[in-house]
Parts: sequence; structure tokens; C-alpha cells
Amino acid sequence: MEGNPPGMDSATDPAEKKLSPKAKFAVELGPLLVFFGGYFIAKRMVGDEKGMIWATGAFVAVTIIALAVSYAVERRVPPMMWVTAVIVTVTGALTIYLKDQRFIQLKPTIVSGMMGGVLLGGLAFGKSLVQPLLGATLPMDDAGWRKLTFRWALFFLAIAALNEVVRRQMSFPQWLTYKTFGILPLTFIFLLAQAPLMERHRIETTPNDQ
Repeated sequence: MEGNPPGMDSATDPAEKKLSPKAKFAVELGPLLVFFGGYFIAKRMVGDEKGMIWATGAFVAVTIIALAVSYAVERRVPPMMWVTAVIVTVTGALTIYLKDQRFIQLKPTIVSGMMGGVLLGGLAFGKSLVQPLLGATLPMDDAGWRKLTFRWALFFLAIAALNEVVRRQMSFPQWLTYKTFGILPLTFIFLLAQAPLMERHRIETTPNDQ
């Protein structure tokens, strides 16, 4: 669920606060780990269906808490965190109200599909929407940014499609295990695979370029 806004120099706001790496990790992955752990604990206590409901409620609550913590410390919330929180809240509420786990399982499909679509849409209008996020730390030429953005778009769409396959073919516990421990390694492998592209299109910078 991901610094300063593009083009903003942190030196312009010396009092700006940021989450520590550990706190950032907790904010981004904490809700998912609570969902995973809460389900398997509650399942033993109240059964599979009620366990799923309880875990979904905890997932929504911790997601909102993470949003509040991010804003309280940094005085801002990344756009995708807002989007993810809204989707988690809506699908979680539907899951709890209708007692249907399919809604919360749709969240990765919706978020990843939307991100892939937005990146492709940006490319269609000549915009690399990945560049503003990484350009300060990853100097590349325009061709490199276009290729990297296109690959990220395909990756997000592939993750959305894979989530649909897993949720339709596997049980809820199996899907939850994949969601918690499968997507992160896949993302890491994807990032490693982009190293040759980033090296080919890397631009050497000097202190005067900053």
C-alpha cells in the first residue's frame, strides 16, 4: 500500500518531519499483518466465517489508524495511501455487512488494476508518472522513464490478474497467505529485474545539477 512531493526541496522546510524507516514499514505493512494474524487467531476462537469478519474489521481499523499516524507525523498523506484506505474501508464494510469475503479479496485487484491503468493513461498523454516519484534519486533519460513506467504498468496489471486467479482458485486462507507473503517478494524480484534498464538509461549527475 509507498518523501517529499515531486520537485519539493526538503531544504525549504527544515522542520518537516518524516516517519522513521521502522515506523514507515509499520504504517505500510502493519494493517496487512494484522489482517493475516487476526484471521488465523480469530478463526480458532470463533470459526472461519466470524474470524474473517473480525479480521476484516481489524484490517479497516488499523488502516485508518495508519493513515492518521502518517498525517500526524508528516502532516500529509501520500495520494495512493488515501486511495488504498478508501478502497479498504469500502470493501471491508461490504465484507462485514454482507458477510462475503469476496469484497475484501477484490481490493488488490482494484488497487493494482487502477495503478496500472493510470500509468498507461499517463504514457498515452506523454507523461511518465513514475518519474516524479523517483527522479530525484534515479536520474535517467526520457526513454528510460517511458520504458520503466510501461513495465510498472504491466506489473500492476499482472498483479491484478494474478489476484483474480488466486482468489478464484484457492481458499480464503490460501489467498490471504499469498496476499501477505507473495506480493512483496514478486515486487522485489520485479525491481531487481529493472536494474539493467536503469543502468542503460542512467544519466550522470554533478552537484550543480541538484
